[in-house]
Amino acid sequence: MTIAATGLPFDDIRRLMSDLPTADQKAIGQCRARDAQLTKPPGALGKLEAMAEWVAAWQGSYPPRISRPVVAVFAGNHGVVAQGVAAYPAEVTAQMVANFQSGGAAVNQICKTFDLGLKVFELALEKPTRDITLDAALDEADCAATMAYGMEAIAGGCDLLCIGEMGIGNTTIAAAICHGLYGGKPEDWVGPGTGVDAEGVKRKAYAVARAVELHAAHLHDPLEVLRRLGGRELAAMAGAILAARTQGVPVLLDGYVATAAAAVLHAMRPDALDHCMAAHCSAEPAHRNLLKKIGKEPILDLGMRLGEASGAALAAGLLKAAVNLHNDMATFASAGVSDKPA
Repeated sequence: MTIAATGLPFDDIRRLMSDLPTADQKAIGQCRARDAQLTKPPGALGKLEAMAEWVAAWQGSYPPRISRPVVAVFAGNHGVVAQGVAAYPAEVTAQMVANFQSGGAAVNQICKTFDLGLKVFELALEKPTRDITLDAALDEADCAATMAYGMEAIAGGCDLLCIGEMGIGNTTIAAAICHGLYGGKPEDWVGPGTGVDAEGVKRKAYAVARAVELHAAHLHDPLEVLRRLGGRELAAMAGAILAARTQGVPVLLDGYVATAAAAVLHAMRPDALDHCMAAHCSAEPAHRNLLKKIGKEPILDLGMRLGEASGAALAAGLLKAAVNLHNDMATFASAGVSDKPA
């Protein structure tokens, strides 16, 4: 997709996207050198070895560390809910945010298990975005400001960012973004979400078709896809992912909605998500196809479809294990174990 400067608020985002840091090759080399000395056969830890290397590469330092991981959950509401696309009313978004804040949600228990910090960001829940079947979800200034707000997810410092969301109606929004970016049929991108029936899925497909048709003239620009078909939590997640890249923080993407937000950056620049891993593959049917579109293989595939960064938080536990294995295993020399003959 071509991206032309507009002289408008998105220009700051475009400038950031034009100069992204790359993986630290020195850190990669140091990881490989130590891995060759650890008390195990080469490659015996499989993908865990690559995970530790990836962390070091995108932190830009050696050894890799995960001592300040942050799980960021962004919450927003959507005008498209008026089209009958959701199984729950919009007020559930705020109710679930309160549940996160009181420690009662699934993500709270996962964070407790793996000693992960949790931040919850409410995004004007009392003011849903405009209905995408009738109008653009956001103005450019509002979308750009929300992306900037999302960048605050890493304020105060962190060394791993897990991205997730909460928002009634946002699987319809994710489907609209995917249809806008990749085409196909609306039915290719919609699914049951939080549990709509077959008629509800049809309503979702119809809403997605109407929205993409309405905004078709503007969908050559991924940022326009985001502001016209997206929502505040998706804009904030995109901003957080971009900020993490510029600050040397690797990212774990949660499910379908978080991946749709990331796909906007990928559409702008194919290497924009090199510092991201897909934490899991959601049971939402289109997520697997979306992961293929952005070239990501999920770490986990557990049939989950909860959202709220639950899959990302679970994968963070594996990533912490990978880093601890790399850093704390003995070497053949330190353990007095004979290495295989040269």
